Amino acid sequence: MEFDFSPVFDSAGFLLRGVGVTVLLSLLSVLGGAILGLAVGLGRCYGPRWLAILLTFYIDTMRAIPVLVLLVWVYFAFPILSGASLPPFWAALAALSFHLAAYVAEILRAGIQSVRPGQTLAGLALGMSTAQLVRKIVLPQAFVRLLPDFGSIISRTIKDTAIATVIAVPELMRSADTIATQSYRPIEVFTGALVIYFILIFPVTRVVDMFYRRVAHLGRS
Repeated sequence: MEFDFSPVFDSAGFLLRGVGVTVLLSLLSVLGGAILGLAVGLGRCYGPRWLAILLTFYIDTMRAIPVLVLLVWVYFAFPILSGASLPPFWAALAALSFHLAAYVAEILRAGIQSVRPGQTLAGLALGMSTAQLVRKIVLPQAFVRLLPDFGSIISRTIKDTAIATVIAVPELMRSADTIATQSYRPIEVFTGALVIYFILIFPVTRVVDMFYRRVAHLGRS
């Protein structure tokens, strides 16, 4: 079998545009998921019981539904129910963000619960409010401790963007599929896509791990 990677190199610009969409979708999904996950995690840990029950149901639901199913539902079913359609990119962003937020919230909860109760009791004894305790004592340590897990979440998000191809978001996998269909060189094209995903994800995991080793002492108590 002869391999011909010329379709990959000839379509480099087209692939790079797909990479740009993948990176943008990943960054926005991580940002949206982190903000929503922070709110959900704090609400579950410090909110009233009824709110904690609702947020727990949301977390369990998002973790039980495959992200592909959620994506298809947001793009095809949500417009029927609401009458408001979403462009493919924004539908993918919404699905990935809501799905990611559940994992961020659960990781944050574990980080918060890992902080020794004695520290919060000491803060209360000093007259600190709950908001001050969370902001100055609990969250700084929790954030450091969840860094390795957050690195894994970023990597997972970049990989999950590939499913956006099913609703025609022009990300990397969609671009690779288009080139493979036109060139009849699926092995070479998808091997190229595999290498690009590796180039995108591997540095992220290494950078997060190196940063964690530098600041890990800040999370010890």
